[in-house]
Amino acid sequence: MINPDDPLDIQVAKQARIIDALVQRANRQHELGTSAYGAFQQAIALQGQIWAKTRDLERASTELEQVRLERERSRRNLADALAAMEGGFALFTDGRLELWNDLFQTLLPDLADRILPGLKIERYFEALRSSAHLRTADPVTIEVVREARRAMVGTAALSFTCELAGDRWYQFGLQRTSETGIVILQTEITGIVRRNRSEKENLIDRQAHYLQAAFDNMGSGICTFSGDGAVLMHNDRFRDLLGLPFTLLQKGRALSEIMGFIQTNGLILESQALDFELWEDRLNRQGRVRKRMRHVSGRMLDLHAHRLPDRGFILDVRDVTLESRLTEMLEKRVEERTEELTHTNRRLTAQYQAQARVEEELRIAKEKAEAAVRSKTRFLAAASHDLLQPINAAKLLISTLSELARGGTLAPTVERLEGSFTSIEQLLHALLDISRLDSTQSAVSPSDVSLGPLMRGIIADQAPLAARKGVQLDIVPCSVFVRSDPRFLLRSIQNLVVNAIQYTDRGGRVLVGCRRRGDEVVLQVWDTGMGISKEDQTRIFEEFTRADNVPPGSGMGLGLSIVDRTCRHLGHKVAVRSKPGVGSVFSITMAVVPGIARPCADRRPVAAETGPADMDLIVLLVENDADVLFATTQKLESWGASVLAVSSTAAALQAVRDIGMPPDILLADYQLDGSDTGLEAIRALRQETGTSLPAIMITADHSAELVRTGARMGFTVLTKPVELSRLRPLIDWKTRARRSAPAESLQ
Repeated sequence: MINPDDPLDIQVAKQARIIDALVQRANRQHELGTSAYGAFQQAIALQGQIWAKTRDLERASTELEQVRLERERSRRNLADALAAMEGGFALFTDGRLELWNDLFQTLLPDLADRILPGLKIERYFEALRSSAHLRTADPVTIEVVREARRAMVGTAALSFTCELAGDRWYQFGLQRTSETGIVILQTEITGIVRRNRSEKENLIDRQAHYLQAAFDNMGSGICTFSGDGAVLMHNDRFRDLLGLPFTLLQKGRALSEIMGFIQTNGLILESQALDFELWEDRLNRQGRVRKRMRHVSGRMLDLHAHRLPDRGFILDVRDVTLESRLTEMLEKRVEERTEELTHTNRRLTAQYQAQARVEEELRIAKEKAEAAVRSKTRFLAAASHDLLQPINAAKLLISTLSELARGGTLAPTVERLEGSFTSIEQLLHALLDISRLDSTQSAVSPSDVSLGPLMRGIIADQAPLAARKGVQLDIVPCSVFVRSDPRFLLRSIQNLVVNAIQYTDRGGRVLVGCRRRGDEVVLQVWDTGMGISKEDQTRIFEEFTRADNVPPGSGMGLGLSIVDRTCRHLGHKVAVRSKPGVGSVFSITMAVVPGIARPCADRRPVAAETGPADMDLIVLLVENDADVLFATTQKLESWGASVLAVSSTAAALQAVRDIGMPPDILLADYQLDGSDTGLEAIRALRQETGTSLPAIMITADHSAELVRTGARMGFTVLTKPVELSRLRPLIDWKTRARRSAPAESLQ
């Protein structure tokens, strides 16, 4: 019947109603006239229940009184705390005013009678906004209530500042305390606002003082004007430069008055410079005005006017008298100097014209010299074939003559003839190489070159010379690839090896090998020859220069110059180390081509025995030069070969048809008569015979393109004059390695 969760006052009320009901029931039963004894028993039981309920009621009343007293004490403490607060405080629960302090009620006197329990918070802000004591009502809107209700519990929702009558300032803060509770705090910040205002005014006053002090210490005159032309601030220099009285330049004085005083007293000689309307128009359009004026005192003044952000302007007057005088003096000196320069210019013009004539003559002479060089280059290039043809024939004939005269009385003479002819051949090769390297066109054609076959070929060519000199010639094999021109690199290494053999005495040694140094390889030629002094090492790479200890008749001194030119063209580094009486080391440093490990296409042996055994071969020789054809035929027949000597492709085809079988090998010159070439001869004969006929191209053409064509078509290129020490081993190797293959078309 009684819920223990109900408040105590409700439980006490319910117990009182129960007791009243029991008493009334007892009275009714007594009136009905039940037995006295039963009535007595019921009365006793009822009395016990009444006493128990009475005790419960007294205990509940005591507890209720204690709770009431505690609540009253808490309300008094809260009221005392709110009263002690320096700011206003109000608690709104479910949007209605529940608790507040006196300052909140009396802050705005015209709202005091509206601060009542149950006041809606929206009504409060409407009344606040309409208060006559509120000077700034912009932040006081109903929107602040909405923002406060959207804020998180326990956080400051909104804060704004309001100015009240009497220059009082309060900060209003709204804070959400629970789901339904909002607290308004009113904190007075009048002292803070007034202090900040005072500090701001003091700062402005100090800045004005500092600005005035800066103006007073400037070398130029400064005066600022407001937008309507009134004086704001100036320094004494401005007044002194313009010659104005102290009383005229007072704060608030109009610019028109100052201009009128200047015009009346004639302080500025140029009257148009004082037209302020023109100044104002230019200030509005350009933002600045600059004028140079002459003062009545003789001073030259520069006046600058600049527009300020507040539509006012500032005048800056500077004394430029000294600068003006210097300018006039300089202008005068410039005029004098101009007259001198004009006179000098006339004289130089005459000299220039004379120099131009000389330069034109020099240009013409230079063009003639360049034309002569080009003509020389073209001549040597064109004549190289014609020069090498007879040399090749003579070399073959001398070789044949040497074999015929061996052991006879003519042998020494033939040997001297061969030596002299070798010198002529070397000199011719040197001149042709220098001509090619000095040509205007690119003389070198770099490609990936394997040093192994190159070095072995040079050793094979120079082995006979080393044998005749009694010098031991050795090689350390090397298989790296470098980026170089194969023809000029071969000529450079050959020159170094020939020099080493030539200047090494009998019993000495020459060693050719390579050393790896990181990404580079150093090709070295060591010898145990006479050596070179320090002085001579700096000049031996010049043309026609030889060391002082070289005996007469040892050459023209062109070999090392060709090596130096070639290395400069190819980007190689050439160096020498030597000691007189000990020997020399010449080296060429080249960059290694990475990632190349392919074998050399030409696998012929370095050297071969050239004994008296007969060459049992049918050799088809195609050569249009009669002397070369005769000399080569003689040499091949001396080796035991059967030679079919013809001068054209057509004659070669007819010779093959006549014998009814393909020859063992074809030797062909590149340049034949007319449009006929050795390439056409190789292609036609392979097509005619239906075999991959072994072929060797003997030519004076040194182009890399011909070598690449030979690699593509399967023939070997030998340059004229041909080295016999390489020709016979090459013929033996190509005929031994002959195997059947389909004819290749020339593309």
